[in-house]
Amino acid sequence: MRSGVIAQKIGMTRLFTETGEHMPVTVVCLEQCQVIAHRTKEKNGYVALQLGSGKRKVKNVSKAERGRFAVAKVEPKRTIAEFRVTDKDMIPVGAEITADHFVVGQFVDVTGTSIGKGFAGPMKRWNFSGLRATHGVSISHRSHGSTGGRQDPGKTFKEKKMAGHLGDERVTTLNLKVVKTDVERGLIMIEGAVPGAKGGWVTIRDAVKKALPKEAPKPGKFREMSADGVAPEAKAAEAAPAPAQEGA
Repeated sequence: MRSGVIAQKIGMTRLFTETGEHMPVTVVCLEQCQVIAHRTKEKNGYVALQLGSGKRKVKNVSKAERGRFAVAKVEPKRTIAEFRVTDKDMIPVGAEITADHFVVGQFVDVTGTSIGKGFAGPMKRWNFSGLRATHGVSISHRSHGSTGGRQDPGKTFKEKKMAGHLGDERVTTLNLKVVKTDVERGLIMIEGAVPGAKGGWVTIRDAVKKALPKEAPKPGKFREMSADGVAPEAKAAEAAPAPAQEGA
């Protein structure tokens, strides 16, 4: 069981297939999604990876949280999530997971917080048909009607579908297909819609109801950071001599 990732929802667009048909996709961005801690069987009773993503100002981070990030030698993160993994799928602390962690064509499960819509009536919230338009019904056409009997049962049961707060809850959409990945910009394009508003944070992991493709990297695709928190390829680029300019 591989680790998932934390991503930020950028918005929706569309891609065109080879036959000219358009495909709606949601674009999500991996913003320095790094491993910040391990959870082990001996110490915590379960095996998992703790990931962090996004940037956060140091002045807005408590001293205890600063210490946790300092141990992992990573910058303070805006959001944190844990992913259960097997012992053989552990990723080193400080490693940054890249967009090609998921392969094109594989299915993923996306979890996010749905858009809050405030107080809503039963027709919008639960798709009730409403009351009749005639025969004695006045004013209360969009109401939910009776909520319980009189002497029997003498109460309204819990979880009764009624008017109330709609949205702003944890939602998981299953079996969404990965259409395209952009490693350089850290973008993943997923077919269809994912929960949440633009700018919201979502977690993406391998679909539990679909088989993992054989070409999917294990334990995952990531780049390890050096002791000073710089990627090795970035460090090599800095060390390379600058090209000579003409006429110098």
